[in-house]
Amino acid sequence: MYYPVFRPRRLRQNETLRRLVRETYLRLEDLIQPLFVVHGRGVRQEISSMPGCFHLSVDELAKEAKEVAAMGIPGIILFGLPTAKDAVGSEAYAEDGVVQQAVRAVKDTVSDLLVITDVCLCEYTSHGHCGVVERGQVKNDPTLELLARTALSHAESGVDMVAPSDMMDGRVTAIREVLDEEGFEDMPIMAYSAKYASAFYGPFREAADSAPQFGDRRTYQMDPANSDEALREVGLDLEEGADIVMVKPALPYLDILWRVKQEFGGPVAAYHVSGEYAMLKAAGRLGWIDEERVLMETLTSIKRAGADLILTYAAKEAARLLENRP
Repeated sequence: MYYPVFRPRRLRQNETLRRLVRETYLRLEDLIQPLFVVHGRGVRQEISSMPGCFHLSVDELAKEAKEVAAMGIPGIILFGLPTAKDAVGSEAYAEDGVVQQAVRAVKDTVSDLLVITDVCLCEYTSHGHCGVVERGQVKNDPTLELLARTALSHAESGVDMVAPSDMMDGRVTAIREVLDEEGFEDMPIMAYSAKYASAFYGPFREAADSAPQFGDRRTYQMDPANSDEALREVGLDLEEGADIVMVKPALPYLDILWRVKQEFGGPVAAYHVSGEYAMLKAAGRLGWIDEERVLMETLTSIKRAGADLILTYAAKEAARLLENRP
């Protein structure tokens, strides 16, 4: 009878041995918590398709940010819902816009928490697209000025990092130039570089009230079938001055995440998006999966594939589990 000389199971016999040879570790420092801010006071309304996530007024968001910071999560990313929308998304770059108010409130409450802002127009436009629309088409170049104005307004509010998510060509250059001209040359840009036209964004569009009123976003977001194109997009954003690049969604695009990290080597973020989160929550509530174990396995797989930062709606849940991990 043959007996194997090499027995990998020897190092799997108990948790101490498994930790000793573990190759990938998920850490608190890897996590970013997305938050949704709305006008008003005392608003804390759960989002139906994203259990555990809420629409928060500025005062409630400041409390939430304080809790996030106390858990050891290093940062948040903010998405705003305006009271009124128009064709050019005016509140996105208004001095008293809801995100601008939220940035100031959070920095006044927990100054050392990293605050990132999503730079896009879709939550603020009446047509729901991420740019200026002319004759039924989303126009690239006229949008760049508005994105740059939005990023500048966030910087003036005290944000620590801006994150353009629109997928317009040349947006990183436009934002970088305006920030530098206005004295914000140290402001980092985290670009949504390989953002796919994904069906996994459904719950977010409810949360952010950002569904397009006509057509879809496939003329500017990436084709899910393409991989080489993602490397070109990332390379362009880095050439334009992006400090961190992002792959979105995360779990269905782990191969893209791996390729980006191997090709460029710099800081890479991955967005564990609303649809991924909602499916996990739904299956957990039905008892079809062990929700906590699947969450941690999912986030670890994203880290293993190359992510340095993970934006996830489950950051607080993961933080609690990491705190109690042996």
